Amino acid sequence: MMSLKRASRISYLLWFLILLCTEILIAVFVNDKIIRPYGGDFLVVILIYCFLMAISNISVIRGLLIVLVFSFAVEFFQIINIVKVMQYQPPEPVMIILGSSFSVWDLLAYSLGILFTAAMEFYFSSALIRTGK
Repeated sequence: MMSLKRASRISYLLWFLILLCTEILIAVFVNDKIIRPYGGDFLVVILIYCFLMAISNISVIRGLLIVLVFSFAVEFFQIINIVKVMQYQPPEPVMIILGSSFSVWDLLAYSLGILFTAAMEFYFSSALIRTGK
């Protein structure tokens, strides 16, 4: 099986910053029922993946799996209302990250974001291997 060649850490960092700006713009300026909730969820897993790859040296597959499991865990914590279980009111930014309601559509958006990222990694890894870089 072919191993996926990682991009440089600086590439992942640049994509992280681009996606962070995009997510902020969506949060500030978009107030609809599709782009903000589902487009944001699609992009946030890519954002987290790029951050993880920028600060670590793990493999592409491991990075994709870690981000998918993490995003699913956050979503499933919403079913049990983790904040009430912990009997602690975290700061508002933490509440925004944790979210407030479980949705299967969010899981689909996370999965599609990871699949898109995997496809891009495969495509660019193949290009890097073909060019010998």
